[in-house]
Amino acid sequence: MIPMTVQEIADVTGGTVCGDGSVVVDGPAFVDSRRVEPGGLFAAIAGENVDGHQYAVGAVESGAAAVLGSRETGVTTVVVPDVTRALADLARHVLAELEDVVVFAMTGSSGKTSVKDLLAHVLAPDGVTVATAGNFNNELGVPLTVLRVDELTRYLVVEMGARTVGDITALCAIAPPDVGMVLNVGHAHVGEFGSVERIAQAKGEMAEAVGADGVVVLNADDPLVSAMAARTEATVTTFGRAGDVGVGEISVDADGYPHFSLTHHGRTVQTHVPLIGSYQALNAAAAATAALAIGVDLPTVAERLATARPASPMRMDRQVRGDGLVVINDAYNANPESMEAALRAVAAIGHDRAVAVLGEMLELGDDSEAEHVRIGRVAAELGFRRVVVVGDGAAGIVRGAGDLAEQVPDVDVAVRTLSASLSGDEVVLVKASRGERLERVAHALLQA
Repeated sequence: MIPMTVQEIADVTGGTVCGDGSVVVDGPAFVDSRRVEPGGLFAAIAGENVDGHQYAVGAVESGAAAVLGSRETGVTTVVVPDVTRALADLARHVLAELEDVVVFAMTGSSGKTSVKDLLAHVLAPDGVTVATAGNFNNELGVPLTVLRVDELTRYLVVEMGARTVGDITALCAIAPPDVGMVLNVGHAHVGEFGSVERIAQAKGEMAEAVGADGVVVLNADDPLVSAMAARTEATVTTFGRAGDVGVGEISVDADGYPHFSLTHHGRTVQTHVPLIGSYQALNAAAAATAALAIGVDLPTVAERLATARPASPMRMDRQVRGDGLVVINDAYNANPESMEAALRAVAAIGHDRAVAVLGEMLELGDDSEAEHVRIGRVAAELGFRRVVVVGDGAAGIVRGAGDLAEQVPDVDVAVRTLSASLSGDEVVLVKASRGERLERVAHALLQA
């Protein structure tokens, strides 16, 4: 964050200073008092179960410069009516002060975190790059990401999520994108939106938010996304099989890593990404397209993609137990498209040794039963040796997979069942929506 006095922060956010207004904040804003940023601004969020104001004194004693809160805390505090809104106002101000920072913003039903990580990796050698941590992509996460930039930052890579129409517009008002990206439109959160068409309406707000002097990156292979070209005055460039940045034939090696070609302006290069799943080729193409849009040359992009590494936890995270059991932890989140992609990726690695431990895909609304059944059928068609379904919400997977599937009530039973029956030669995929916390299965299997 750029250095600001507490009084200056109060002026920007419409707050009142309680304490010493001359105190300088020169570190990032943060919300977890257990992870204090030296010289930073502790944002005291009052949640349903935890009130951050109770930890304000400890945060300052541990090195924070000041607090942003909705009431006095006993230490230097900017008091505002709404802490989240104040963070957004502060982030908007800081970014406006740093005119040379190039802002990349991306949205989509799946792949956002992978593309964000790949793009940040490609850009980093050319200048200080700040990117969203994990998938901190909402009305709180976006300003916290922005408030990590400073005078040395050249690139800001921001992931943006949406749960209703208008969310992307609001997030882009905090971090106006120079390069806006829409990756795909799928069934994630369809239960909240009501239809895939409504999801497309929301995701397309990214295209609308980019100014005429910016660039919009769209997925040429997704009709709902490619149609968004009509919603922007910016320059439009595309990626995909039929994109301006074309993805050639994809092959997958023994580790599950995709090898493919990228073509741009008549020039073709070969590359690969050391990330599991053929679908990572399209994610890499999206990142490449954004980098090319600001002048990184194609051979350099290809070279940097080939040195990428998993940067966010619980995304196709491959670990091997001492006896050879391979566990692929993809338990951070799940929707029908990402679930099918993960199943196909693990089937390509494990063949007849593939085992899936699957939990519920949340927020699918009326499509939930049909999509869970379909995923079960996909697992059966791919030849999985076994499918263990955790919880009643995912029971449709059992109905779709038939005899190769078994249902268990919870994580503890899943761990006991698997620990007693796995021989050690299997490749085990663990995947579900975030609320299911299925990563506990992955951790337990690796420790068994």
